[in-house]
Amino acid sequence: MSMLLERSQMLELLRVRARAGLPVFGTCAGLILMASEICDGRDDQVALGVLDMTVERNGYGRQIDSFETDIEITGLDTPFHAVFIRSPVVTRLGPDVEALAALDGNPVLCRRGPVTVAAFHPELSGDNRLHRRWLSQAGIVDAH
Repeated sequence: MSMLLERSQMLELLRVRARAGLPVFGTCAGLILMASEICDGRDDQVALGVLDMTVERNGYGRQIDSFETDIEITGLDTPFHAVFIRSPVVTRLGPDVEALAALDGNPVLCRRGPVTVAAFHPELSGDNRLHRRWLSQAGIVDAH
């Protein structure tokens, strides 16, 4: 993703806009892109530093280790069915980043202002509560 953003000359624009308050919902690789540090990334991999967090790529394992589980999310009345596919693990969370859900003690859904990131794939769950909440919090649509 970062290579494509560089080639299309959008990398710095996205960094500047996201740091300035552009609403962003980063899923899986998007979480990695928004992080300030990637502890096992490729030498040419870029982290935008939008959220103060350290991540480990494929921290939950390779493709064959993908799994689904229900997680409790702050602000939701019932568990959310989360789909983890080669998902990153958040190993450090800065003081200004809020963890909204965790799995095995590691944050899997985090937020700072209009930027939300998920280590899992909420778009594959059939449950649109997270996307509706993000759109509402970002002022894009009414929650109802």
